[in-house]
Amino acid sequence: MIALLKTLIRKYVLTGFLVLIPVFLTGWVLVTLFRITDKALALIPRAYRPETLIGFKIPGLGMVISFLLVFILGAFVANVIGRKLLAAGEKLLEKIPLVRWFYFSSKQLLEAVFTKEGDSFRRVVLIEYPRKGLYSIGFVTGESKGEVDRKVPGPSLTVFIPTTPNPTSGFLYIVPETETIPLSWSVEDAFRMVVSAGVIQPPTANQFPGSSQSAGGPLR
Repeated sequence: MIALLKTLIRKYVLTGFLVLIPVFLTGWVLVTLFRITDKALALIPRAYRPETLIGFKIPGLGMVISFLLVFILGAFVANVIGRKLLAAGEKLLEKIPLVRWFYFSSKQLLEAVFTKEGDSFRRVVLIEYPRKGLYSIGFVTGESKGEVDRKVPGPSLTVFIPTTPNPTSGFLYIVPETETIPLSWSVEDAFRMVVSAGVIQPPTANQFPGSSQSAGGPLR
């Protein structure tokens, strides 16, 4: 009886933590964003601040205003005039060495992750690495081009292998396309598995691709 009670307590406490911690973290992130954006309103002259104009303070108003500003900026840059002004601004940034590197590197990374142009971070594959019989999850970031494509036999892919549990770091490999094993997982499912160190399995994880599903032979 005591053993059963201990098991139930352990089970329900763990279940409670699994529910409470994500809720707490989500709430903490939202509250932090609210505070940061509300503090940003202090940059506006006091006479023009929302609480001065309407007579009282609205919590989270900074977040709403920030969202509207980002929306307006996106709508402006999406039209012809906005694109021309952006292009002119980027030409100026190209003349500043350090700023140029940081701006264009971050822009290319964000475009690769959040846009649907090309296959950047849109496909999940397995490669036989770091040795025969061991497999690593990789994200196809593109196809090899230029000098690499000319010197590597056959079509090859650039594959990013993230580290666990921090997927923001990892290794970039150029892999022959025939030596990759394509997976049907979404990028989000694969990232969850990497971050959780394999604890969270994708819905199709039980259908591990065998040699018959491989697009080619293993890496040697």
